[in-house]
Parts: sequence; C-alpha cells; structure tokens
Amino acid sequence: MLQVLRRHWPPVVIMIAVAAVVARDVFRSETKTVNPVLINDSLQWKLPSLAALGDDSAASLIRYGRELIVHTADYLGPAGNVAHLSNGMNCQNCHLDAGTRAWGNALVAAAATYPVYRPRSGRIETLSFRINDCMQRSLNGAPLDSNSREMEAMLAYLRWLGQAIAPHQKPTGVGLASLPFLERAADSARGRLVYNGQCARCHGAGGEGQPAPGNNGYAYPPLWGPHSFNTGAGLYRISRMAAFVKFNMPFAQSTHDAPVLSDEEAWDVAAFINSRSRPDKDWSLDWPKISEKAFDYPIGPFNDSYPAAQHKYGPFTKMQHPAAHK
Repeated sequence: MLQVLRRHWPPVVIMIAVAAVVARDVFRSETKTVNPVLINDSLQWKLPSLAALGDDSAASLIRYGRELIVHTADYLGPAGNVAHLSNGMNCQNCHLDAGTRAWGNALVAAAATYPVYRPRSGRIETLSFRINDCMQRSLNGAPLDSNSREMEAMLAYLRWLGQAIAPHQKPTGVGLASLPFLERAADSARGRLVYNGQCARCHGAGGEGQPAPGNNGYAYPPLWGPHSFNTGAGLYRISRMAAFVKFNMPFAQSTHDAPVLSDEEAWDVAAFINSRSRPDKDWSLDWPKISEKAFDYPIGPFNDSYPAAQHKYGPFTKMQHPAAHK
C-alpha cells in the first residue's frame, strides 16, 4: 500500500494517512475489551516482607517506590528534592499504611487489576496512567514522566506488593468498602458537629491539616482548601469519602471490624467535608459515556432528571442507576 501511495501522493499526505491509521489502532487498543476484574471474597492476601528484600537494584527500586508512597511530598511536593509536582500531600494520606491497610484504600491488588477499563476516562487504563491520574486529582498536581525512575519505582512497589494475587483477581479488603444508603440526604450541618467532635483535633478547625515534622508534607492532610484534593478526585464522591471515614477515622481508633462512627455520622461528615471549597479543574472530558457516570459524581451533565445537589448528597435509594444499588 505504501508503494502505491508513494507513486501517487505527495509525502505530506502520506504522513497524514499513516498518522490516521496509527491513531485508529491506538484508539482501538484503548477501548478494546479486557478480562473483567473478579471480586473474590474467599481470596486471602498476605503482605510480602520488606525485611526479606535483598540489597540488589530491584529491591532498592521497590524500597524507593514505597518511600514515594509514604513521603511523596519530600520528593515531589512543593519543596520536593526530585521535582515540584504535587500539593504537599502524600499518597499514604489516602492509601493508608503505604497502601496495605484493609479497607483503607489498599493498593494490594492494583498491579493485578490493571490494565482495566474505567468509565471515568472511558478507556482502558494502564497502572502508570492511574498513578498519574492520582497525581493530578488527589494530589492536585502534574503527572510524572512515565519513563522516570519515580514512576518505575512506584510500579515496582505495587507489583511487589501484589505479587501473590493472580491477574484480574480482587480480594476482599482492597480499595474501599461500601456503606448502606441513607433514606435521607446526607446533612452537612450535622456533619459539621461530627467534624468538630471527631476530626478537627487532627485536621484543624479550618480543614487545613497538620504539617509533618520539618514542615514538608502533612501528618494529617488538609481536607479542603487550596492544598487539598481537587474536584476530580475519587474522594470528592460522597460514597467514597463516607466509606473511607467510616472504617478508618478517627485515625488510629477506627477499624473495619470496630468503627467509631455510625453510618449516619460517616455520611454526614463526608457531606460537610465535600461541601467546603477546594481546587477545581476542567474535568469535562470525564465520563464520556454519561450512562456510565457514577451516581454520586455531582457535576453534570447527568443521565437522569435528578438535580446536582441530589447527586452530591443523596438520597440515592430511588435513583435508577445500577451503580447506586451495588
């Protein structure tokens, strides 16, 4: 075919035609079907041992990846010693215990479940794409160079962390749990009371967080304001925030087996936190298939007649959205 093109078409036209074919193939590769992720409640996961790591270059890369998760701001924050890409929060602020705490946004199955199709982007995402998504949303920053040592290290750590989990398997305890819906809308006024009683002592009366020793990063992250996650982050969805709070907060007190807050308190304090101002960016390309949009993502357009306020705070029980009834 290229020989025919060379005889009859000028070079610039050939370049355009070849580029169009490449773009078509890339698009197909991003939207093709992959094996679904299976939630396996009987699958137990055991964390590998850091102490068992050797001293070779592969082990050093894994350790560096973990360090980047725990102390992201030291390396990539506003005063980072590698680059200035993020808002000063650490990955561990949302993925507790370096991504190893059950129901604390655990990352144990990340390597096993990617690449995977995600409705928010409308494409098949690689693990490096997902890491950079977090950099731009939860850390309100800029993406890493996909060929950087930092990206390689994070990928190495996540693969090491999930080495015992088979591809496309998701054991119970990874990510976040789900809370039963309230029969009413979550109430930010009630949530303010919960926040003042349970959260302010660590996160501050104004949600500003508590700096880590040395003032680089946060011991307790800001929950709103200019240094917090932006409106594209997963925790801006109230169901995700409520689940995170329910089984993990107050920090060092609550667990999945022994939560401190009631379901209502978790929903209400999540409403209060997400009612506060935070960085906003243009996420108009998110959820390209509106029918796949998360029921509690509060920015339109929507695939139903419910107002934005109901998508943000509920009640969700009557929404005819499949994801609202999982």
